Amino acid sequence: MVNTAREKWIGYGLVIFTLSVWASFILISRLAGKSALTPWDTTALRFGTATLVLLPYIVLKMDIRQFFNWRYVVVAILGGLGYAMLAYVGFSLAPAAHGAIFLHGFLPFWTALMGWLIVQEHMTRDRWLGLSCIAFGIGAMGFIEMQNPHSHFGWGDVMFAGASASWAAYTALLKRWQMPPVPATIGVAVISAVMFLPIYALFLPSGLSQVSWQVIALQAGFQGVLVVIIAMLTFIAAVQRLGAFTVGSFLALAPMLAATLAVPVLDEPLTIGLMLGLLGMVTGALQPWRWLIKSR
Repeated sequence: MVNTAREKWIGYGLVIFTLSVWASFILISRLAGKSALTPWDTTALRFGTATLVLLPYIVLKMDIRQFFNWRYVVVAILGGLGYAMLAYVGFSLAPAAHGAIFLHGFLPFWTALMGWLIVQEHMTRDRWLGLSCIAFGIGAMGFIEMQNPHSHFGWGDVMFAGASASWAAYTALLKRWQMPPVPATIGVAVISAVMFLPIYALFLPSGLSQVSWQVIALQAGFQGVLVVIIAMLTFIAAVQRLGAFTVGSFLALAPMLAATLAVPVLDEPLTIGLMLGLLGMVTGALQPWRWLIKSR
């Protein structure tokens, strides 16, 4: 980790940019879900665009034979197709705030479980406290929202929780198999495209003809370039300059930012129940008591 003042300021700029992309992912994906695009369209645009952009680098700089490995196929199914398809189906069924809570809020639970099952990680006191805050927030949200006859709880939330589990398994396997993040990300995009695009073209419904080229360009550019490629690179660069704890603390604010922006941008409500869920989730992920201990 680099400690010079200049590199730290660069690191903060990188993490703020990454935070903006992560928060925007929830909003842009919900926009796709509310349009005529199917979840399969958005998945195809994500991996098809990423593969096209990465192709020159792959041909010139990489040995493509490394992707002919069953481990790459497994991580592509989990961190690529599994995560993307479940998340995009969720965004077609549930509001952005639900995505912020269930997609990100369940991630610490799944990460702890997958870490224990796959990597044999032990639970620390800070993690137990963080999970307790998240559980309290989600429990309070569920209790309040279930009293509302117009609540949006349903299959969309199940899809978000499944996407979160798929991503947690992906990250745990990356750690267990010691796969470098950049080649793994490229491999996930390429293998996902190779596996999915033929099935999509032949069998899955599409709404591409029902939306404007601007909508298609927005989803292709954002999902395939900003999310898959650029945000991954800025995240890694930020961690190198600031450390995983500082970067993770900043990015824990992404769901709260996305849910708040969904009110004016998507005209979606932010109820007291959802606010409690977000507060518990952000507190559990941010773990402010660690900052207090660190500052002493």
